[in-house]
Amino acid sequence: MSKVVIIGAGLAGSLLSIYLAKRGITVDVYEARADMRLEEVAAGRSINLALSDRGIAALREIGMDDYMLAEAVPMQGRLIHTVSGETKLLPYSGRQGEYINSVSRSGLNIALMNEAEKYSNVTFCFNERCTYFDCRTGQAQFSSGSFVTGDTVIATDGAGSTVRYAMMNGGVERFDFSQKWLEHGYKELHIPAGPGGGFQLEKNVLHIWPRNKFMMIALPNFDGSFTCTLFFAHKGENSFEKLQGQATMLQFFEENFPDATALMPTLAEDYFANPTGNLGTVKCFPWNADGKALLLGDSAHAVVPFYGQGMNCAFEDVRVLDQLIDKHGTEWQTVYDEYGELRKINTDAIADLAEENFYEIRDAVADPVFVKKRELETKLEQTFPDYFSKYSMVTFREDLPYSVAKARGNAQDALLMTICAKTENVGELDLASVLAAVKDL
Repeated sequence: MSKVVIIGAGLAGSLLSIYLAKRGITVDVYEARADMRLEEVAAGRSINLALSDRGIAALREIGMDDYMLAEAVPMQGRLIHTVSGETKLLPYSGRQGEYINSVSRSGLNIALMNEAEKYSNVTFCFNERCTYFDCRTGQAQFSSGSFVTGDTVIATDGAGSTVRYAMMNGGVERFDFSQKWLEHGYKELHIPAGPGGGFQLEKNVLHIWPRNKFMMIALPNFDGSFTCTLFFAHKGENSFEKLQGQATMLQFFEENFPDATALMPTLAEDYFANPTGNLGTVKCFPWNADGKALLLGDSAHAVVPFYGQGMNCAFEDVRVLDQLIDKHGTEWQTVYDEYGELRKINTDAIADLAEENFYEIRDAVADPVFVKKRELETKLEQTFPDYFSKYSMVTFREDLPYSVAKARGNAQDALLMTICAKTENVGELDLASVLAAVKDL
């Protein structure tokens, strides 16, 4: 029986352990942190997750899709908040039944670990940080001093992966690596549930307060609260470095997010207690160390969270890997080589799309031409079942590679923005002619 060592018991590692266990493979999962099921989950770094079709497809294959969706809050679109308090809904799709789901990162992770432990061939080892990996022998060393070797190692240990570090530093020839930081970071904040556990804002939307060079978002939680995230430059005129004192910080929020601030009784406490996170993109290749190890998820391709696809992409990684194991068995070198050929182009595409979407959410959603473009896209999707916006292609087409969605979607966006810049009233456009122009692309 084959044995796989997984480094990292986060979302991707826990899901992967289930897929492998179902194939009869022995799986040992090593995690640097303590068992989150036995401790209070630290606040401040979660950024609520948006579970969409690609992620749901992976959960469906292990029978956990309905279970997790029962604990999720559907979000039908983006609700844009102006400074003066007006709101405008920009639906994610013009088709019925297409929406994303706000889920708890820790809740989903715990559910996956619990499911994995139902299999006798899965073992979790907590408080075991990987400190060294030998790409030649496939041996991993952990903080307890133990040395572990399996038939192969799969690293799901995140953007700071120890296994990737070993590959970079002589473990793999001609290893390419890039890391790009946004000038912005993030800070998690909180809107509590109202009296009786009710939602104090519209429940089934992603709330966005776009303010040109910065923004705040809020995602609903199952308990009636909202997890808010401020995306803000680290330095400069409007930045974290400028909001040092409580009075200055509160004045800033009251001026820029007055409707949200009124609902945040612990704003000052949360702002100064919760850490400021960084936002960056990691790209590298190859992901395979001669069949001895594979990088998967954020260890191979960390992305910024602005398309809501980080988790969904990692879950799709697991699905694709499982399909290749079905095809090639445990010929790990063959599996990993083909996996890299299939996934690299697509993970690069979603990384680029996520960065582009940051500027769209932060700036463009307040642009009248962009708002008209979203209105036109919604009408096209309502009228023509075979039309998909770029967002829909990425989010609701699990059968469409990210690279194809990017190429088609960016071309469509450029065309529709040009049309809408010349149009006062989208309702007067001939939708059939617009669709024909899109298809001519």
